[in-house]
Amino acid sequence: MAPMQITINDQVYEAHEGETVLDVARRNDVSIPTLCYDERAEPFGGCRLCIVEIEGLRGLPPACCTPATDGMVVRTHTEQVERMRRIVLELLLSDHPSECLLCEKNGACTLQDLAYEYGVDGRSMGGDQHPLFLELDCNPFIDRDYSKCILCGRCVRVCEGVQGNAAIDFAGRGFEAHIATPFDSGLMDSACELCGQCVDACPVGALTDRKRKGLGRAKDLARVRTTCCHCGVGCGLYLLVREGRICGVEPDFGAPANQGSLCVKGRYAYDFVHSEDRLKTPLIRRDGELQPATWEEALSHVAERMQAIKAESGLDAFAGWASSCATNEANYLFQRFMRAVVGTNNVDNCARQ
Repeated sequence: MAPMQITINDQVYEAHEGETVLDVARRNDVSIPTLCYDERAEPFGGCRLCIVEIEGLRGLPPACCTPATDGMVVRTHTEQVERMRRIVLELLLSDHPSECLLCEKNGACTLQDLAYEYGVDGRSMGGDQHPLFLELDCNPFIDRDYSKCILCGRCVRVCEGVQGNAAIDFAGRGFEAHIATPFDSGLMDSACELCGQCVDACPVGALTDRKRKGLGRAKDLARVRTTCCHCGVGCGLYLLVREGRICGVEPDFGAPANQGSLCVKGRYAYDFVHSEDRLKTPLIRRDGELQPATWEEALSHVAERMQAIKAESGLDAFAGWASSCATNEANYLFQRFMRAVVGTNNVDNCARQ
């Protein structure tokens, strides 16, 4: 099927079947603000910040939910559109805490960026405000501060549509609406797997990593791309490093193995890197005690012991246990070593269990 033609701000672009107006705009670097949009989840159209004018359509439809059609003419920053966006932001900020200086998302908050861009602070709107709610339970990884929640629904849709857990959802109506677990319990009492996907999805400071608290804001942390070492899937991630120490982990959304998803171990189990108990040199038992040795000494010792055991007990005395934490290439070399060098087929892998 031939591509469609869509005009955005007097510029003609190609659009493909199934794309929305927002898809075409982002693919061509046309700026349209959003708060509830997450490319991993189904469009929601809840924040109403991506509204645009489209010739022939009534009102101001959201770009994230409006399919692109051939000949469509779109304007993204007219006077009416900008005025409505300011009103939406004013309403959000009127019921949003203003202690940005102490917020973990300061400097990396989408709402903060949009408030600065549109020059609004929420002071023009009056009315009741929601009480502060900070979850302090036995959950070791995620802080929930729903006084900062803007009900964008990104955490809900990612939890259900991407992770398949549905541990959280909307509860209540109107002013009482909030994001909740079943029976408003803690995350540890829900279906939550503490993967942290909701934290990545949250555009404000309602959901933050508890382990990263106070260790540095986004501008203070260097991002180092690497591969998760906890299993053989090969998930891509970024280590957040400050002064030589890992302060947190973020997923690599461009990694083919995980495409932005991480499990609880991949995201939070990095403390071992700086553990004082980590071995830094090979050890050989001498006179009943483990003593430091060079790699040459250790490898020679292993070879001598293996030759002695082979001569005394035969090849069936050996068995190899491979780890899924190693790469496919390393596991292949390991089984080749056991079969071709040692001479035994007693090889297994922990992933079989």
